Amino acid sequence: MTPAVVCRGVVKRFHHYEHRTTSLREFFIRTVLRRPIHVRRARFTLRGLDLRVDPGEAVALIGSNGSGKSTALRLIAGIYQPSEGVIETGGALAAVIELGAGFHPELTGAENAELYASVLGLSRSEVAERFPEILAFADIGDFISTPVKYYSSGMQARLAFAVAVCVRPDVLLLDEVLAVGDQAFRERCLERLRAFRAGGGTMIVVSHDFDTVRDLCPRAVWLDHGLVRMDGEFEAVLDAYRAEQG
Repeated sequence: MTPAVVCRGVVKRFHHYEHRTTSLREFFIRTVLRRPIHVRRARFTLRGLDLRVDPGEAVALIGSNGSGKSTALRLIAGIYQPSEGVIETGGALAAVIELGAGFHPELTGAENAELYASVLGLSRSEVAERFPEILAFADIGDFISTPVKYYSSGMQARLAFAVAVCVRPDVLLLDEVLAVGDQAFRERCLERLRAFRAGGGTMIVVSHDFDTVRDLCPRAVWLDHGLVRMDGEFEAVLDAYRAEQG
């Protein structure tokens, strides 16, 4: 079986600058004195991530804040490029990772939805065909004709999620999106995600709402300081994680 997502030896490092040369004069002075132009040190977010997710699997990434969960999703989505290692994905991929990410604040919700759907691979005719479904699912009323810069975080989440699920991708990446919005919207999202899984869709979910992801994901991967501590059945991984947290 060809995997939906594969990460092999993925490393992601960011740099903390203790000094950054910002002027041409300083550049020449530091060059003449043979001092480094920039002084920086690496901060690792992921240290050799190995992960395989097969088609139809639903996997939860769990761990404390700063453990690398969201970074892993951004790498899989292609938002970040790995410092080392290889990431491979199969089929169409949609990500709801950061509220409003990819939305242009000056464009209306309708215009942003059409652009986002096009970026996810839909043709103009497919966008037109599925647009009523997107509007119905987002359920933001007349705000669909309002620039996104006036949206609340919940409205942005509604629109982004509606587009992501209505374009029917092969792989869906979700980062804490189910924590936003009212109870009715969350229930609607869960119903759609259950249907997505039943239809053979693949999901990778980041959430601290374990009751919600337990219902969606039979498998969990525990990340700790950028390393995989445990990968297995959801309850077993969650019990180990909670025991570590005390």
